[in-house]
Amino acid sequence: MSQSLYRKWRPIHWDQVIGQEHVVQTLRNAVTADRVAHAYLFAGPRGTGKTTTARILAKAVNCLDKDMANRPCNQCAHCQAVNQGRFLDLIEIDAASNTSVDDVRDLRDKINFSPNQGRYKVYIIDEVHMLSTAAFNALLKTLEEPPKHAIFVLATTEVHKIPATVLSRCQRHEFRRIPVKEIVENLKMLADEEKIQAEPEALNLVARQATGSMRDAISLLDQLASAGKSITLQLAQDVLGTATSQAVLEVIEAMLKHQSAQGLEAVHRSLDSGSDPRQFARQIVDYLRSLLLVAMGNAAQVDATPEVRNQMARHAQALTVAELLRIIQAFNTAATETRSSWQPALPLEMAFVEAISLGGTTSENRTTPADPGEATSLPTSPNPSVSKPTSTSSAMKEIRPAPAEPREMTPEDAITNQRLDKSWNLVLAQLRGQNSSLYALVNSVKSRVLKGNTLTLGLSGDALKTRLEDPTKLELLQRVLKQVLGKEIYVQVILTSGTKSTPPDEVDSDGMVASALRDLGGEIVDIQ
Repeated sequence: MSQSLYRKWRPIHWDQVIGQEHVVQTLRNAVTADRVAHAYLFAGPRGTGKTTTARILAKAVNCLDKDMANRPCNQCAHCQAVNQGRFLDLIEIDAASNTSVDDVRDLRDKINFSPNQGRYKVYIIDEVHMLSTAAFNALLKTLEEPPKHAIFVLATTEVHKIPATVLSRCQRHEFRRIPVKEIVENLKMLADEEKIQAEPEALNLVARQATGSMRDAISLLDQLASAGKSITLQLAQDVLGTATSQAVLEVIEAMLKHQSAQGLEAVHRSLDSGSDPRQFARQIVDYLRSLLLVAMGNAAQVDATPEVRNQMARHAQALTVAELLRIIQAFNTAATETRSSWQPALPLEMAFVEAISLGGTTSENRTTPADPGEATSLPTSPNPSVSKPTSTSSAMKEIRPAPAEPREMTPEDAITNQRLDKSWNLVLAQLRGQNSSLYALVNSVKSRVLKGNTLTLGLSGDALKTRLEDPTKLELLQRVLKQVLGKEIYVQVILTSGTKSTPPDEVDSDGMVASALRDLGGEIVDIQ
């Protein structure tokens, strides 16, 4: 059985550790000066070299080379024994499977025995944050006053879970994510040594997918090399699942064109073909993230074919940065929620509906790109006829005031109203800081209904209604609503008792008048 590449190419000397010069230099100086601490804590993301560095430290303190600056030499018997995994005085413990206090007590009982081969017994406790509270307490005394021949190296990816009492007894070193450039350089060197043909674009994609982990990057390269052919960008995208699928593009197109039926159909078609809802949501998030990079002028960071790049440029022009951020947030929530949902497709469907309600038009229809940071003056209503009396063919009914085009509540409206309810306290908080008089008026509304991009607020008195209809106040309110909801909102004010009115017998229960009375809090002041 062949050895995996990440094990074959694991660093065995200080110079081979990548991206952690700040840690390596400190440890190297300590070894040279013979001032090695009795306990270290290595904290940082996975695959950044914590355990590897701990092994090199164990070799260095037990190396037989007379020149301290040359340790580890990787030539003496002790260094070779460590490299071959047969050095008895290097004890590696996986805290994830040895979490109990009994395991730590067993370690504490054996630590007093003298080293078998070397000068020091080195204990490497990996994922130390997995120890129980009782186990940490049992370890404290040993960490504080260990035998002179013992050195502890604690490694963790979640340093916030380590008790302060343990942290205070260790010399702490933070391992950083490895930069993409350094990962690419190391992968290129490794590929040349292993006679692996790989395109630079493919190596760059692998490095980005590794998210700062050298071990993950080498494992991904090993996976791609097993295909037995040259590693191209297309192959890397196909194998790693980063290629932009047609289903993702269909969902984005439907979202931008506000075609809810087509978008949901594309979602269901993808899921019916066997796609995992969570993974599909992640693919959408990944594509939207690329759009965000393009919109912010960082298109060079996007790994995609020229055709997909052109499509991304068109899609990015159809959305403001504020819209993109909110849509990404909606699908990112779906990517994390689908696992626990009893209906796996539901979070993805809700994210799509919410994305449609957040705005965005096709670039062909957008006349002037919106500046998310610009505060624009908005008209008080999308239709000047909103506040005019409305008439029907059967009878003239004056309503104060009635909406221009009452319609049934759509799923998009339901999602938007839910967001408005959750964000209403934020709206009030911003108004309170900018205009206390407007805050008091808005805080006294008896009803609020958001349909499309029109928010209808109901007040219980003419004086309050007149004050809120002041153009200056409406402009400020609409500006705050845009900041909170991320879309243009028009405000209209009506008189209401705070409860939904029941249409009288002479009013058609399915007509516009009844809809205005039930849903918008309107009232009939005259029937002709």
